[in-house]
Amino acid sequence: MSVKTTMSEKLALDTDTTEPVEGARRTRDPAIQRGQATQAVMQRVLLFAPPILLALFLLAGWFIAYRHVSNLILPAPGDTFSALTAGIASGLFFSNALVTIEESLLGFVLALVIALPLGYGVAKSRLFAATVQPYLAAGQAIPAVVVYPLLSLWFGYGFIPIFILCMLVVLFPMVITIALGFQTIDRSLVDAARVEGASGWPMFARIEFPLASPAILAAIRTGLTLSIVGAIVGEFINQGDQGLGSLVLSARNQFDSALLFATLLVMAVLAALYYGFAWGLTKLANRMY
Repeated sequence: MSVKTTMSEKLALDTDTTEPVEGARRTRDPAIQRGQATQAVMQRVLLFAPPILLALFLLAGWFIAYRHVSNLILPAPGDTFSALTAGIASGLFFSNALVTIEESLLGFVLALVIALPLGYGVAKSRLFAATVQPYLAAGQAIPAVVVYPLLSLWFGYGFIPIFILCMLVVLFPMVITIALGFQTIDRSLVDAARVEGASGWPMFARIEFPLASPAILAAIRTGLTLSIVGAIVGEFINQGDQGLGSLVLSARNQFDSALLFATLLVMAVLAALYYGFAWGLTKLANRMY
């Protein structure tokens, strides 16, 4: 009886040890490795191919359409490219884009500093939510064109009212997204942490914040991209001589459609860079948590 048991155990051990070896051999197979590498390349191609194809489609449509309309309405792609290269070489786009970047980033950072405690308070306290949410909704409903005259009256014209207006534009969606992230945390995990004695700052830093980080990162991604809109709207209303929004107004007043389209391309590239930075920040946070 003992011999049979020993033999059966030996057979079981043999089968247990051979299966991982065979699995390791299969993973080391060059054909499987080449297939995995090809699949990874195809996934990257499928990730970048659609936006490139859409850009080529829009460019082809531009080449076809500009021949049938006035150059004042739709400039030729060559004229737009010439205006773009001339603006880059002269530093026109760089100097104005730098002003817009400063306004948008400062407005975004200020909105993030305000949105984090507001969103947490809205998620954790019904009384606080009932007190604050009507004002947040009313602030979002009031157009920026109406708010800016008050800001210019209080702070004057220029940089300060523009970045405050930018903060107001991105604040409401960030607060709502952050509050939703804290509200959707699994209550069983929070209750288990409380049983273990966690509370206050340790509870927030080690349990609640990591669990709500996907929503917080989504708010950052949305707010960072939207901050450019807030800065450009402020420059439009301010009607100054600095920033990409002011450059658009100057090109419109001069009836320079090529410069106008070139400035729009710079804005699009800037928004794409903002979104790419936020996407990279999301990937980094996913690795940390």
